[in-house]
Amino acid sequence: MANIKIVTDSSITIESELLEKYNITVVPLSVMVDGTLYSDNDLKEGQFLNMMKNSTHLPKTSQPPVGLFAETYENIFKEGYDTIISIHITHSLSGTVEAARQGATLAGGDIIVLDSSFTDQAMKYQVVEAAKLIQEGRSREDILARIEEVKNKTELFIGLSTLENLIKGGRVSRVAGMISSLFNIKIIMALQNYELHPVIKGRGTKTFFKWLTELSQKLENKAVAEITISYAGTDEFAYQLKEQLQKLVETDIVVLETGSIIQTHTGEGAFAIMIRYE
Repeated sequence: MANIKIVTDSSITIESELLEKYNITVVPLSVMVDGTLYSDNDLKEGQFLNMMKNSTHLPKTSQPPVGLFAETYENIFKEGYDTIISIHITHSLSGTVEAARQGATLAGGDIIVLDSSFTDQAMKYQVVEAAKLIQEGRSREDILARIEEVKNKTELFIGLSTLENLIKGGRVSRVAGMISSLFNIKIIMALQNYELHPVIKGRGTKTFFKWLTELSQKLENKAVAEITISYAGTDEFAYQLKEQLQKLVETDIVVLETGSIIQTHTGEGAFAIMIRYE
């Protein structure tokens, strides 16, 4: 078995059993709610959304300290690992990957830090595929090539029901936000080439279903390996999405609540559909 360890960060949305099965280390980002700092890894499912809804100000997220990365890497080497592959949220959404690179420089050793170009379950695809190859005893070069292949065959779409959090976070102008709120504008965006790009916008939830129909038609002619769905808030709408998409893929569509880092910026009612192609 290859003596390689996978590290990622807590912007990933992943089943706890997969972390245990593949011995994956998760370095936590943190979130500050009304002056109190919380480690993302310590927040339970559903807990953060209630905290955010009752907070006086929009929570603030922060990347892991450089020193935490350095300490994590050093401890892994002490456990006897020779190589670390560290896969992180895209630089366009967080400074985490740069902190990881600085931490790797401090720790020394064979550490490969990668920008996944995604986050959430789309990043999970790369992390899990790499971990599987480690258990198969594959080489460092094979694992890195597979991570790149998975990245190039992944799509991430995010649907927003409100722009309030993006406005408060300074990512959308207040004028645009007021117009969107007034007319009940819903937006679908794609995370492509490290950036979020608008795909479609319209009034009301019917916008989401119209886009979903178009997406389903597109996927019918493609070899889809897996589809996953993440949500912020309640899971009812996410399971409606799953019902429409399940016929397009043989594997079961995993539906998970996204973590505090993503929820802070998307707000309640957001969802993400992620697709990995064969």
